[in-house]
Amino acid sequence: MIYPAWLRLLRPHQWTKNAFILAGLVFGNKLLDSQLVMRTGLALVAFCLVASAIYVLNDYLDREADRQHPRKRHRPLASGAVSPTLGLLLALGCLSVGSAFAWQAGERVLGVVAAYLLLNLSYSWRLKHIAVLDVFCIAAGFMLRILAGTWAIGIPPSGWLLLTGMFFTLFLGFAKRRAEWVDHADHTHHLAADQQPARRKVLAAYSTPLLDSFLAITATSTVLSYGLYTLDSSTIALHGSPYLIATLPFVLFALFRYLLILHTGGKGENPSKDLFTDRPLLLCGAGYVTLLLILIGKIHV
Repeated sequence: MIYPAWLRLLRPHQWTKNAFILAGLVFGNKLLDSQLVMRTGLALVAFCLVASAIYVLNDYLDREADRQHPRKRHRPLASGAVSPTLGLLLALGCLSVGSAFAWQAGERVLGVVAAYLLLNLSYSWRLKHIAVLDVFCIAAGFMLRILAGTWAIGIPPSGWLLLTGMFFTLFLGFAKRRAEWVDHADHTHHLAADQQPARRKVLAAYSTPLLDSFLAITATSTVLSYGLYTLDSSTIALHGSPYLIATLPFVLFALFRYLLILHTGGKGENPSKDLFTDRPLLLCGAGYVTLLLILIGKIHV
C-alpha cells in the first residue's frame, strides 16, 4: 500500500514500538480493569503522536544529509514531496494533540512523555554521536514507554521485568547499529578509498566484532532476567501460575531468529519492519502471546 507523503513522514509503522506500553496491563494482570485499559490507551495514542512529531523534526534537521544517502533521499522532506513548512506544522500538531492525550491519561503520563521528548531532543542534538551512549538513549526511550504503561498509570512494575526490558531494548539498539555498519560497508565497498563517504561519527567508533560482543551480552542477559522474572515468587503469586517459564523457549527462538536475519538477511536496521515481515518471528510472537494468556488465565482451554 502506498501512503500519502505526509503520512509516510509520520512513520506510522514505527508506532508498533509503543506496544511496550501494554506490558503493564499484561504482566500486571490488569487486562480486565477498564479504567486502566482506558488510561493505557490514552498513553499509547500520546506516545504515537509525540513519536511522530520527533520523527518529523529529525527528518527536518537531517534533510540535507539524507539527500546524500542511497535510501534516505526518498524520505518525504529530503525528496521534496513534503515542504519543510508543512513538516513543521505536522510536528507541532502531533505534539500538541499527543500532549493533550497524555494529560488526559494523568499527570505522571504527561511527565513521562515530556521526559521522552527531552531525551529525544538531546539525542538528536548531541547524544546520538557518542558511541554506546547512543544505544542507551534508544533503550531509555523504550523504558519510558514501559514506565508510562506501569508506574505512570498506577501499576507497580516488576524489577525483573524492567531489567528484561532494558536488556532487550539494548539488544535491539546494538542490532540496529550493526545493521547500519554493514549497510554502509555494502554500499561503499565498490568505491575507491578516496571516493568512499565517511561513516557517521558514531558508526566509526564501532566494529562488527565489538557489536557482536554487545549483542551476545544483551541477548544472554535478556534470557536470564526474563527466566528469573517467570520464576519469581511475586510473579507466581500475581498470576496464580508457576508455569510462565514455559514461555521462555519462545523468547529464545525470537532472539536466535533475529540474530539469524541480522547476519544473513541484511535486516536489523528497522526492527519495527523486521518483526512484521519475517513469518517465523510473527508465528513465534503469536505463539508466545497465546501461551502467555492461557497460563495467566485470560484464555480458557
